[in-house]
Amino acid sequence: MAGAAEQRRLAAVVESWLGRPVLVIGDAMLDEWRFADSDRLCREAPAPVLTLRRRIAAAGGAANTAVNLAALGGRAALVAPIGADVAGDELHDCLDRAGVWDRTVSQPGRPTPVKRRLLAADQILLREDSGEPDGFPADATARLLTALACTTEELRAAAGGAAPTLVVCDYGLGALNAPVRDWLVRNRDRFATVALDAHDLADWRGLAPTVVTPSFAEATRLLARTAGPDSGLHLDSSERTAPEPPDLAIGVAPGPAITAGPTAGNGLTAGPTGGNGITTGPTAGNAVTAGPAGEPTTAEERGLPAAIRTGVTVPVGDPAVADRVVLAESQLAALRERTGADVVAVTLDTEGAVVGGADGTPSRSHTTPVPASHAVGAGDAYLAAMTLALAADAPLSTAAQLAQLAATITVSGTGTCVCQRDSLLAALSDEPETPPDGVVVDPGQLAVLVDEARRAGRSVVFTNGCFDVLHRGHVRYLEQARQQGDLLVVAVNSDSSVRRLKGPDRPVNPVEDRVAVLAALGCVDHVVVFEEDSPESLIETVRPDVYVKGGDYPSELVPEAPLVRRLGGEVRTLGYVPDRSTSAIIERIRAQAAGEVLGRAPLPTESVNRGPFLTGKQS
Repeated sequence: MAGAAEQRRLAAVVESWLGRPVLVIGDAMLDEWRFADSDRLCREAPAPVLTLRRRIAAAGGAANTAVNLAALGGRAALVAPIGADVAGDELHDCLDRAGVWDRTVSQPGRPTPVKRRLLAADQILLREDSGEPDGFPADATARLLTALACTTEELRAAAGGAAPTLVVCDYGLGALNAPVRDWLVRNRDRFATVALDAHDLADWRGLAPTVVTPSFAEATRLLARTAGPDSGLHLDSSERTAPEPPDLAIGVAPGPAITAGPTAGNGLTAGPTGGNGITTGPTAGNAVTAGPAGEPTTAEERGLPAAIRTGVTVPVGDPAVADRVVLAESQLAALRERTGADVVAVTLDTEGAVVGGADGTPSRSHTTPVPASHAVGAGDAYLAAMTLALAADAPLSTAAQLAQLAATITVSGTGTCVCQRDSLLAALSDEPETPPDGVVVDPGQLAVLVDEARRAGRSVVFTNGCFDVLHRGHVRYLEQARQQGDLLVVAVNSDSSVRRLKGPDRPVNPVEDRVAVLAALGCVDHVVVFEEDSPESLIETVRPDVYVKGGDYPSELVPEAPLVRRLGGEVRTLGYVPDRSTSAIIERIRAQAAGEVLGRAPLPTESVNRGPFLTGKQS
């Protein structure tokens, strides 16, 4: 967790947005959760027999964004079309209970969109969607525009004449047709901060939003659509047919490791390099189709089938992580240019988010992988907190931190995610229970500390080694490792482990001395000792977001890489400082000692002020 001063600063931002007026317009829906038990299969087919035990209805889509804004302390008003049906009545009740100003427009004959999820043992067995997009009659559009104009002025009056904040939630269900989009663009100056969450961002270029929050699939779809027909944003699969996407394990990104960089004005261009890479360069004639309407599925969020349909593809089938973070970071400037937004936050579900503003410096936030049934609506909580923080003039880094924290603390259970203001403030005040010295810990204590850090939205970096004779190369390496995340854990081989790995004359320094020196470094947060030859057991306990090793070889050659990637982490290698190694230092010491035994003078690079350990002499 952050220090006390940082906690107070973040909490002050949360306090400052209390009562801030926010207008939400877009596609509202009802989330229905049906919980069942099952203890047998039916005789007609290999399907479970379910007994319904409980049903929950919750606001979804734009309605859940409004609920999150109200729960976080904002003054939220929702303008959206809702059907004159039972689902619409339930959605009205959800808004009333949450304290949202219900300015929705009734649409007789047009059903309220509903997403029904059926679960057993906390697993989603199926989802049924109803209320597909259809034509929006002119009179319905006129009533929606009237509600939009009146609610804008209502919020302005409630705020003493201050311009309200606008949140646009366009999920392709028809609420935001061309006349509504045109009104919002023409009246952009009536709003201070404008946040946009849209499946198809290309329709909103003229809005000049303050912030957009596309998923990875939505971002690649935009780059493909705006790059032009000859840009060649496609996966070159001429040598093989793309396999069917496998089932996705939560926390494991699909596809082989890839590298990326911006292309000459045409976004992402993919092609195989030895089967596991990305090259850049135009090809001709790729077709781009529109993405699906409504809430994105897990596969779409991860940039799989939807991205394949649009022509930008992340390969699947290999547990090695396709580095979506690198791809997103490389395209932040292009996304800002093509959306007209001041800030772009590309959400990466289990991998957190990548955020970039006008200064061009990307920042990364992290989260903890959870079952899919726990994460429905977490993006709405992220959007709500990000919007309120930016509306309160918080720095971008602060807004991103609060948004990720709001999303993270909502995913503890099954259901549509809503972040309460009190929960956010409580998370900011929590301090992890650390052992007395706070740095040197045992595996059990480390597990508690890592869990506390993750709940606070912090990313964990893990590295390991003998660290026998600490030198400049070690220090620089550890400083660079600490820069890869928020918390650095250093695992140290025990004395017996070092002897097995290095030989009977190692270690030079016992483990208590090695640990004490590492713990004194400001870049190291926690040090833990392991007895085994490999740190795999600790890696499984820590589940690091980033695993770091020193060396100039590719990360694929790191022995622990498959395990780290299976657990949802990234593997990065950092270069060594030239001519700095423990073995070389020990050999130099031995050579100097041997020279003195033979009576020669020290070499020019040697010190004549050595203690008894270096000379072998008794003082």
